[in-house]
Amino acid sequence: MADEQKTPTSYNGFETVTVSTTSKALTAATYVNQTFALVTVEVAAVRFRLDNATAPTASIGHVLEVGAVLELDSLDQIKNVRFIRRDGADATLSVSYGA
Repeated sequence: MADEQKTPTSYNGFETVTVSTTSKALTAATYVNQTFALVTVEVAAVRFRLDNATAPTASIGHVLEVGAVLELDSLDQIKNVRFIRRDGADATLSVSYGA
């Protein structure tokens, strides 16, 4: 049986996050009661981790290049994700939240 893709019924929040040399989480006050996040990377590449155990570094974590889109489909993923810039320039994340 194929996995069903979760799609929010509505988008209720948005934020822009600047990612620099320190691990950065999404803003809790913005994602309250949301279960889905659509994250788009702008300006520069980032690395991310979802395990909430160790912060990503410029050389450790999953890579998201400029223009990449990351879908987070649970509140736990939204709470646990952390980002850091990969190279020498700060990145910008555009994040839409839905339920």
